[in-house]
Amino acid sequence: MAKVVVAVLLIAGAVVAVARVVGGSSDSDQPAQSSSTAPATIEGARPAELGQSIDVAHVVSIIGPSVVKVSVDVDGPSGSGEGVGTGVVISAEGEIVTNAHVVVDAVAVRVLLPGTTEPISAEVVGTDVGNDLALLRVKSAALTVSQFAATDSVRVGDQVVAMGFALGLPGEASVTSGIISALSRTMITESGALNGLLQTDAAISSGNSGGPLVNAAGQVIGINTAVARSSSANIASNIGFSISMKEIQKVVAQLREAGNGAARVEGYLGVSVEDRSDGGRGAVVARIQPGSPAAELGLQDGDIVRTVNGDVIDGQAGLIASIRDLSPGDSVTIEYARGDKAFAGTVKVVARPTN
Repeated sequence: MAKVVVAVLLIAGAVVAVARVVGGSSDSDQPAQSSSTAPATIEGARPAELGQSIDVAHVVSIIGPSVVKVSVDVDGPSGSGEGVGTGVVISAEGEIVTNAHVVVDAVAVRVLLPGTTEPISAEVVGTDVGNDLALLRVKSAALTVSQFAATDSVRVGDQVVAMGFALGLPGEASVTSGIISALSRTMITESGALNGLLQTDAAISSGNSGGPLVNAAGQVIGINTAVARSSSANIASNIGFSISMKEIQKVVAQLREAGNGAARVEGYLGVSVEDRSDGGRGAVVARIQPGSPAAELGLQDGDIVRTVNGDVIDGQAGLIASIRDLSPGDSVTIEYARGDKAFAGTVKVVARPTN
């Protein structure tokens, strides 16, 4: 099976950014082996600007004041050092969204607001490593809150702008533009899987992690997380990925509720899965964990999982991400095939084991 190397976008000092690899099998739902704080969301019809040629300078004037530089001191298994990423302000109460991989193992987090010269300390409210999102909070009255686009407003071909602190270069954030190349992409990562991703050809570089992908109206449609890199078997060119608004809004609400820097507890089905080899959609069950929700549901080796809560599954990454998006106690309805017969059932997921 072809493998695509996907790299995280954090600029590191003594810390080496980890490459992500898509492909292989899965094991145990992973590769085998409050209204006042809610982000401003524009609902209703697509903005008129989305049907016109994009004015990049105008878009930057809207989103620029909400884009911040995130600097971290790291001390973890990969070593110690400094790193730089990007974040976007989502509430007047000082909430900032960035990638989880920007702040994981951080012993200190600082934010530099646009137009200022001195960074301020940031609190990590919560992290969701599986979905690669983190929620920070700063104390400042000088914040410009970004606007979120409606979750269903993005279309393939829409012109977009990416903004972030590419390569950790001194000075203001870098700006690039492109289009939405595809919707609902999935990928395996070293921390699990991501689904519902936006694919874009807007140039994204190290340091852009956690920065916004915005539409022609200056509304945030995604948070930049990774880029595809060429490997010995595949050539990748201008392929970047952003976490979609649907995922962001859901995860932010969960992180806000958890608070106190806690990591979000993920759902667990207890099934090992693989990609289909015949070109079809879905994921193939490879192994069932005894006593797990998957066993209770009646899944068997060789079954093909087609949908989770009505959403079509695209490969092992799609199934892994869909289950990990759930919280312990959530009900999940799974449609699956066994030979030429179709089945469906509902079961409650449990907390993912820490090991």
